[in-house]
Amino acid sequence: MGMQFNRKMPEPAEIKELYAIPEAVKAVKAERDKEIIKVFTGESDKFLLIIGPCSADKDEPVMDYVHRLADIQQQVKDKILIIPRIYTNKPRTTGEGYKGMVHQPDLTKNEDIFQGVIKVRQLHTRAIQETGLTCADEMLYPENYRYISDLLSYVAVGARSVEDQQHRLTASGMDVPAGMKNPTSGDISVMLNSIKAAQAKHTFLYGGWDVTTDGNPYAHAILSGATNKHGQNISNYHYEDLIMLHEAYCEKNLKNMAVIVDTNHSNSSKKYLEQIRISKEVLHSMRHSEDIKNFVKGLMIESYIEDGCQSVDGGVYGKSITDPCLGWEKTEKLILDIAELL
Repeated sequence: MGMQFNRKMPEPAEIKELYAIPEAVKAVKAERDKEIIKVFTGESDKFLLIIGPCSADKDEPVMDYVHRLADIQQQVKDKILIIPRIYTNKPRTTGEGYKGMVHQPDLTKNEDIFQGVIKVRQLHTRAIQETGLTCADEMLYPENYRYISDLLSYVAVGARSVEDQQHRLTASGMDVPAGMKNPTSGDISVMLNSIKAAQAKHTFLYGGWDVTTDGNPYAHAILSGATNKHGQNISNYHYEDLIMLHEAYCEKNLKNMAVIVDTNHSNSSKKYLEQIRISKEVLHSMRHSEDIKNFVKGLMIESYIEDGCQSVDGGVYGKSITDPCLGWEKTEKLILDIAELL
């Protein structure tokens, strides 16, 4: 038989009951959700920084990093809203390598998805309890979203997933902003169609249920660069790219016009230090166009405690085991520079 059924996973409602979040955490999340949503509706002119490791690996360095973000959030709170990236699912191009904490909650042991789901809930809960910051995660698997839907303030749909119908329809049932990346091909029309689908109402099969969604008016674009047929990276964060996307948004008549610019991945050709320059170029574009200023709601930045990346068994505290990230010293300076430039 080509597929072995290892164990029946508990229903998301069971996991949420067993690992319930305290009322104080619910209250913090409700307030943060309102504040973040106001950025997308235009009621707030604060700038979003969705920032953190390429993938969460271990509790302690991740929490150390989120605490550092919480400290600097206080310094820039008048201008910036920080949403830590606690990405617990990791897409793998070839299917090989570390697939994220939800697959492998302990890097020294074999994969255990049941324990992974529990650990992911605990880590997101701990982040809110200890820092007051609610976080972002990627919806790599639509089924997994239900296990942590009560903890997230921001959800990203990746470049490989954005064309998938189940991802689009699941995003339409969220009550928090869902960022839809451009596909790896860079085709903007695909991303816009994905946003349109996520903003609409749908009835479909999800988690064994016949469900109906209300549509998510906060679904929006994430520009992350592209790859051409020769495997070369193509950036899409420049002034001309932002103007073109703004015009395309207007033609589609989408709700709450918004874009987040991903400063890493194909935009930086994974040269993580380029994120500093790219961030400042986007801010420069915002100063030269009122349309762009109102359209760009924030940046997505890959950052951790130490510069660069290492192998899974590298052992350096706070250094990415997937894509390379900006270290903390550069990150702190960049956040303060962004606040100064806004």
